[in-house]
Amino acid sequence: MSGSGAHVENGIWMRAVMMGGIILTIGVLLFATLGVAIANGKHDTWKQLEDDYHHEEELLAAKGNLTDADVKHLDHMHHEEIDAHLSYLTYRVAGITILLMSITYASFIGIGGFLNASKPEGDHGDGHDDHDEHEHHGSSSPIIFSFGILLFLMGLPDFIVACKALLNSEVSADLGMLGLSSIGLVTIMIAVSNWWFEDLPFNGHGEQIATSWPFEGEHIRKAGLWVFIMSEIMVFATFFSSYLRMRTEWCTDWAIRDGVEACKDVPEGTVVTASDLLRYDVSTLMPGAINTFALIISSYTIVLALKTAKDAHWEPSTGFMGKLMPTRKAAVRNYLIATLALGSLFIVLKLVEWSHLVAEGFDVGTVQGSIFYIATGAHGLHVFIGLLVMLYLVFKADTVGYDEDNAQGIEYFGLYWHFVDLAWVVIFPAFYLY
Repeated sequence: MSGSGAHVENGIWMRAVMMGGIILTIGVLLFATLGVAIANGKHDTWKQLEDDYHHEEELLAAKGNLTDADVKHLDHMHHEEIDAHLSYLTYRVAGITILLMSITYASFIGIGGFLNASKPEGDHGDGHDDHDEHEHHGSSSPIIFSFGILLFLMGLPDFIVACKALLNSEVSADLGMLGLSSIGLVTIMIAVSNWWFEDLPFNGHGEQIATSWPFEGEHIRKAGLWVFIMSEIMVFATFFSSYLRMRTEWCTDWAIRDGVEACKDVPEGTVVTASDLLRYDVSTLMPGAINTFALIISSYTIVLALKTAKDAHWEPSTGFMGKLMPTRKAAVRNYLIATLALGSLFIVLKLVEWSHLVAEGFDVGTVQGSIFYIATGAHGLHVFIGLLVMLYLVFKADTVGYDEDNAQGIEYFGLYWHFVDLAWVVIFPAFYLY
């Protein structure tokens, strides 16, 4: 394959298949540890505490005339039961999330590598064609990718119904309902694979330059990304404006407990927001707080990856870091892996947090719940899509490699990742602390 002046053997793509197998193996092992072994132990503890609580409740009810000590004792047992339930959810949801993410990662990189490795060696070129053929040209893959998303979303309602039926042994599933979305997923996979096929050998030569104001002189891909980010800012602005507009009109438990004059006659529980459930309990606030630091650090690690790739005079450090990153190629790859790991941690903790909120009765059935889940869910989707792109960056860093000539791929993705990080820095105080 010589679309950008470098020849990539089929064996390189088989490495993607191997990486997919490693990712899937790690995901299965973590699921078995967290989602099965530890979660089952937590489940037994929760059920035991639940049985003890109900048994004690029945005994005291039969006794009648409960004292204050009896009420406090029951409350204590109830809180222990709730804590045990949330602890079980933490490990169970974390394990399932890791398994599903590893399957998705392995599917993208493994199937993408297999499809490209299955192409005849002659289709890859000999690396000695006319220079114009080596330049970075426009690609039809994004258009095909978008068409795949369109097909998937068109069939999504039926797809969800069929998937729920498959998970419920008492309900028969109409497999035909999976058809349109499945075709969309296959189209997406083919588009992504071809996109990788076109980009992997890109060595930095022939980057197209914009000629029109206001992006004159900038790389076209960079200008396009800035336009995309501006459109994304408008999307998230709608979430913030709708939430803040309604939040100022609500008498929430937070406002009632803080003695806001307009809410003095409103009983608690009238309007419950996520911050009412999160801000007063360190354990429930912790996932969001950890996620904030995880994304900030991930922005730093991807900057380190870009800085290392562009440093032609890079030398390894002494001590442990030098052994971990003995070459510039290994350093770039490991910084990208660290970014991928931190972003994956964000998704895992986000779903753990959601499971806790749902267990406490905060779901999409209310206006405040729908705004919260749509806003944080849209952000989580942006993070997850970024992780799939980052998976390819890790693969390219491990195989072809990045240097001062072709590091713009990391730079452009870094702009998107910094936007995702900045959006969360605004979401966290607005939805969790306010």
